[in-house]
Amino acid sequence: MARNNQLVVPQAKAALDRMKVEIAQEHGIAFSPDGYNGNLITRDAGTIGGNITRKLVQMAEQTLGGRI
Repeated sequence: MARNNQLVVPQAKAALDRMKVEIAQEHGIAFSPDGYNGNLITRDAGTIGGNITRKLVQMAEQTLGGRI
């Protein structure tokens, strides 16, 4: 499968990586930021991804809250 996920702001990669590790720790998921994560079960990967999305949406809502 081709990987077409490109960051709009490449400088955000480090922040997103920190967020992954932080969320994994909050949920007790063994996650290696620098290594192999092929041992993650789908549910754990979904938990991490879903919570990243939730936090990013909350951040956007706070930023845009006073502008709309």
